[in-house]
Amino acid sequence: MTDAYYDEFLETTGSGRKFVEAINDFLLDHNCKREIKTAKSGFTVSYLLPNAKKTLATFVCRKTGIKIRIYPQRLKEYMAFLDTLPAKMKKEIIKASVCKRLINPDDCNPKCVMGYDFIMDEERYQKCRYMAFMLTITEESAPYIQKFLENELMS
Repeated sequence: MTDAYYDEFLETTGSGRKFVEAINDFLLDHNCKREIKTAKSGFTVSYLLPNAKKTLATFVCRKTGIKIRIYPQRLKEYMAFLDTLPAKMKKEIIKASVCKRLINPDDCNPKCVMGYDFIMDEERYQKCRYMAFMLTITEESAPYIQKFLENELMS
């Protein structure tokens, strides 16, 4: 899809627009490929890792605002970063659904990509890949989201 779709998507980002643009620019500057699709709830804008067909992050539109879903590949290398997140971001991560497949592989679709097993604030979490790092973009969270993406791209 074209940049016109990206411009339409930006129109839906409301107060998060400048943060969305900064994250978009950062990811494109680091050779991520942007893909835009339309969905019932609006646009989904995904960024694929350079030289890979794996998605690093996806912007999703929700009634509550714009969110970004991050799919870390190297979380174990910089897991201590999670301890530095603001309380609201940690709360979103903690509230995310558990990964049934990590707990009991027979409880989930065998085609489902396993979620994340990580430590945050000395507590172990096993969260669903699609919900674990679905973070609301706010003025407070934006710098941490960018740092999260930097950790993933630089580690």
